[in-house]
Amino acid sequence: MPASRLSPSSTAVAGPLRRLALGLVLAFGAVAGAQAQSLLELYEAARAYDATYLSAKALADSQQYLLEQRRALMRPSVNATATAGRTASDPPRDSNITTSGSNVASISGRQPLFNRANSVAIEQAEKAYEVSRYDLETAEQDLIVRVSQAYFDVLAAQDLLATAGANKTAISEQLASAKRNFEVGTATITDTREAQARFDLAVATELAAENDLRNKRIFLEQLVGRPGVQPRPLSAPVVLPQLPSQSVDEWVSRADQQHPLVRRAQLGYETAQLEIERARAARLPTVDATAQAGTNQQRPGAGNAHSATIGLQVSMPLFAGFAIQNRIKETLALERKAREDMEAARRAVATATRQTFFGVLSGQAQVKAFEAAESSSQLALEATQLGYKVGVRVNLDVLNAQTQLFTARRDLAKARYDVLLNNLKLRQASGQLNPVDVANINSMFAR
Repeated sequence: MPASRLSPSSTAVAGPLRRLALGLVLAFGAVAGAQAQSLLELYEAARAYDATYLSAKALADSQQYLLEQRRALMRPSVNATATAGRTASDPPRDSNITTSGSNVASISGRQPLFNRANSVAIEQAEKAYEVSRYDLETAEQDLIVRVSQAYFDVLAAQDLLATAGANKTAISEQLASAKRNFEVGTATITDTREAQARFDLAVATELAAENDLRNKRIFLEQLVGRPGVQPRPLSAPVVLPQLPSQSVDEWVSRADQQHPLVRRAQLGYETAQLEIERARAARLPTVDATAQAGTNQQRPGAGNAHSATIGLQVSMPLFAGFAIQNRIKETLALERKAREDMEAARRAVATATRQTFFGVLSGQAQVKAFEAAESSSQLALEATQLGYKVGVRVNLDVLNAQTQLFTARRDLAKARYDVLLNNLKLRQASGQLNPVDVANINSMFAR
């Protein structure tokens, strides 16, 4: 029954009812735990479902075919042609109309021998293919972080709901106690009203926590493409992972060497350099080997004429209205832009790595502080409850101590998830994040 209607007689069975409810919750939790999905399992599901990642993967797959198209520029090409025609002549009057026909068939081939512009285009396509691989790596790292974020958000929302429920239960017990004391004249109506106000606020907080959990779970289910997702809780006791290196400079150095955004920007700079060479190649000659064979059949009865040729075709540009010179100047300016873009990418990655590194250290320190706060808040609550029983503390003191304890527990749970997520983000910031890291984090959750 609602706490506002509790009576002394009802509190006699409150303890057994709470124990029964706790048993039901634990039994339900055991069933839910058996059906819960691990972080690694949901990541694999998202990898096969998430549209953003699959789009990046399809784009990366397409680049290999674009590369083969560019390579075809320096491969032989063969064409076959055939024509059939009929000619009719209209002579002067009293003469017969004459007709003739011909069938022509030929096959021709071309093999590029020297074309520097096409050779550079192939090299650029190879760079573009490498860029697509780094783009896919970036998309995969982003997917890992998005799934992990959604997974931890659901767990944090579950903890928040559990904390809100426990807080409401504790306040309801304090409300019942205040009512009993008021009935027997050992407390004022102020204690009851204060407890009632805290209870109403706790009910509202619990309702908000329920809605937040519902929304977080919907988002996770949409991300992985599965209904009824239930993440696994952290194993107890919770032991958070330590960083393999405590040197921020080492993390920044790795980021400068491995981060896909830095490597992508570097490839962009190399591609810009190749574009300069390609523009300059427009001044060079091109050389092709050509061959052609054909037959020409005349009608009526003229016989067949066969022909075959083989040779070299050289083409030399002489003047293009200063287009080549201006194209070279354009590519030189674009090379400077690509160089600055590469430097900007390095700086951005270094900054993000440093910020995330210190965020992990700060998070680890916060976890220790919240663990201490939880312990001290528990002791403070016990002391306040004892003081309330002997009359040296008032009801409001107990309510404040309860709120402080549950706030510390909520913040501790959130801080632990933030540390785990920031560990993954640090590896993402330094360009090292991969599914192995997901498996390592996954091992910290209940099985």
